[in-house]
Amino acid sequence: MNTLDFKQHRQRALERLGPDEAILLFASSPAVRTGTSTYRYRPNSDLFWLTGWEQPEAVAVLRHGDKPFTLFVRPRDVHAEMWEGARPGPDGAMERFGADAAYPIHELEQHLPGLLTGVSRLHYAFGHNADRDAIVRTAIRKSINAGRKQGYWGPEHFSDHSVLLHELRLVKQHDEIDAMREAGRITALAHKAIMRGTRPGMHEYEVESMLLDVFRRNGSTGPGYTSIVAGGANATCLHYTDNNQPLNAGELILVDAGAEHTFYTADVTRTYPISGTFSAVQRAVYDHVLDAQLRAIEAVRVGATFSAIHDGVVRRLVEGLLDLGLLHGGVDERIEDGSYKKYYPHGTGHWLGLDVHDVGTYGRNGVNRPFVDGMVLTIEPGIYVPADDLDAHPDFRGIGIRIEDDILVSGDTPEVLTSDAPKHPKDIEAWIAAR
Repeated sequence: MNTLDFKQHRQRALERLGPDEAILLFASSPAVRTGTSTYRYRPNSDLFWLTGWEQPEAVAVLRHGDKPFTLFVRPRDVHAEMWEGARPGPDGAMERFGADAAYPIHELEQHLPGLLTGVSRLHYAFGHNADRDAIVRTAIRKSINAGRKQGYWGPEHFSDHSVLLHELRLVKQHDEIDAMREAGRITALAHKAIMRGTRPGMHEYEVESMLLDVFRRNGSTGPGYTSIVAGGANATCLHYTDNNQPLNAGELILVDAGAEHTFYTADVTRTYPISGTFSAVQRAVYDHVLDAQLRAIEAVRVGATFSAIHDGVVRRLVEGLLDLGLLHGGVDERIEDGSYKKYYPHGTGHWLGLDVHDVGTYGRNGVNRPFVDGMVLTIEPGIYVPADDLDAHPDFRGIGIRIEDDILVSGDTPEVLTSDAPKHPKDIEAWIAAR
């Protein structure tokens, strides 16, 4: 399934490393669901990006030299593989994953001191796991002691590996963009399927099950995050995930769900009428959100910033809220006093990639980060009117609308990776009517 160029990823990382620097990464541990049952394993994003390795109990070391890429992995074990599935083992790590050297994971403490000898700066995330930290500290001490005898020194400077790797992960290369296009394609298929499949009287979990079915049948590794399937007033709760309530005729349903492909995720929100047709009030609110989103997408270009795009969205939504009668006064006045946050309390977007809220800084020292080619982000304005908002006309209460797409920064022409999912009201109504 993987078509990612992990060798290129490692080369990019090596180009950032000095001759006496090394990166040390541990695989994530299986997450316990309950008792002895674990969740489906999902690899650590940084380790996966660098190596393609998808199994637990693995350690990667990257440094300059004759053998720059070393992996420690679980050895082949007939009995364990009968219960847990096949293991590539050290031989597979070299043959299939391009490791220059590979050892059983139980030999980590034996070989790690030698791999750190001559390393002055180590990129490793201390403080996340005490047992791993103890192994690394012991290896550093042994490396220093051995290095003295050979005229070398061991690591004496330390950086969290995320400082280096997350900058690389933020700007996607062609292989990653292709994976995200496929994640967007699968996600759009799923949103189209649920638009046609939703009926009054169903429950939110039935819609969620349709999403998962389309994700998996089209080769996705599953959802990139817990799906939000929110009917009626549930849509005004931003992170609603109970997904257990009935769907009522005449109401809207907000679905925020994205498929992973090779662990790169899409992130798409669509809001559509459960009965197939928007009411006049629903359509009025929807049109303001859609207009804000379309304008924001047009503004995604090299040199733009999240802050500038968010400011534009806020201004457009405030104009809409005033037009709807949900706010009163002047645009600048309502922006300045922040009263719009009652109906639009979140940001306009975030980075997207291997993580749904992907890595990478948004600025530094108070200066917003300008977009560059290859960044992928979401644009997701919304309006949410609480069901108990006595300041709003009763017709508006309980309406929650968000529209979200995934955008690739590409010069002055943004590419919408999730454009196949209908979002214009007439397109949504026509798509549902054709079921």
